[in-house]
Amino acid sequence: MLLFAFAAALLLAVLLSSLAHRTILSTAVLFLVVGFLLGPETTGVLDITADSPIVATLAELALFTVLFTDGMRVGWADLRSAWRLPGRALGWGLPLTLLITALLAHYVVGLGWPESLLLGAVLAPTDPVFASALVGNDRVPGRLRHLLNVESGINDGLALPFVILFLAVAAGSDDLHLDELGLELLLGVVIGVGVPWLALRLEKTRFFSASTQYEPLNGVAIGLLVLALGQVTHANLFLAAFAAGITVATFGERQRESFEHFGELIAEVFKLAALLVFGALISIEFLGEISWPGWVFAVLAIVVARPVALAVSFLGSRLSRTEQFAAMWFGPKGFASVVYGLLVLQAGIPAGDEIFHLVALTIVLSILAHSSTDIVIARIFDPDTTPAWYEKLRQASADRRGRRERRVTGRPDTTRR
Repeated sequence: MLLFAFAAALLLAVLLSSLAHRTILSTAVLFLVVGFLLGPETTGVLDITADSPIVATLAELALFTVLFTDGMRVGWADLRSAWRLPGRALGWGLPLTLLITALLAHYVVGLGWPESLLLGAVLAPTDPVFASALVGNDRVPGRLRHLLNVESGINDGLALPFVILFLAVAAGSDDLHLDELGLELLLGVVIGVGVPWLALRLEKTRFFSASTQYEPLNGVAIGLLVLALGQVTHANLFLAAFAAGITVATFGERQRESFEHFGELIAEVFKLAALLVFGALISIEFLGEISWPGWVFAVLAIVVARPVALAVSFLGSRLSRTEQFAAMWFGPKGFASVVYGLLVLQAGIPAGDEIFHLVALTIVLSILAHSSTDIVIARIFDPDTTPAWYEKLRQASADRRGRRERRVTGRPDTTRR
């Protein structure tokens, strides 16, 4: 029944995809809603629980493919070409978002520090899917679109070690083996770098060459080999996937270009499937189990944590106030947080169920808020569609800055004449 529900939802999403690009409709929200409506605690059409094998398997495969394709977007050459603004968002914004979210979880909800830091790490990554009208709009400044794309492409992988570490800490001191954890991470990096590097080197020899027809499958073969070796050696699969994507992007530009569109489609299918399963685990009763401090936390995690973190990160930058506002607001909690939340739930830690409830609520509110405001904010950057209220606000702000400058320089104020 799950396959039938996903296939039907996928067909509907394809048929509505053109409309979704022009309106506030979101295909990602569609899968979340379908899962919610068909879930075991709503209509009972889908018999899925948190401990169902399909949940863990799908979460693992989905995150692996997404991190692999994310890594391919950010080769070292891309990062060096325009690193300054994304570097601010990742180097300062990501850890500050994590810490502010952890503070909110500790003082608002009352979670312990390990659990609060784990929750902060789970909710730190962003997803551009729910802000597609902004990221894909040519009227939006290129540096802002590049900032959001690079940030969301990398922060999934950067947040992962923190999720793994804090999950191990939250599991208890008896289960915390830093040497084993470090070995898993190291093996993940070695496999993620070594396998694609060797594959790309082999293809450059005179004995091997991929045909045009099979070229897109090169990335698939590399990804599957990294996944298989990671499972056999018990390496960290997700870090291996991210490292493999970056390695392909760095040393195999032609291979990246041939795999890019195909790989993004594969990743999108897995993402949508995971969102449907995630939605099936949520119900009215599920949301009703969350206390009012939990609802307060979810709202503050969206409207306070990232905006404050990026406001600090952008101090001294050349971004306009409008660009800063858009970047601060569009930090939607999306797919990576969904899967990290499922991993926490599967881990069986004492506070795992409460953390998953808070993650689920925050993601649902974020999806609703960000996917319904991306087009509205994008219109601000288009002179033909800029709302009148925003023009007045921008003009008032410019007038205030002008008056301040005139007071400093001693020039007369002519704005009221």
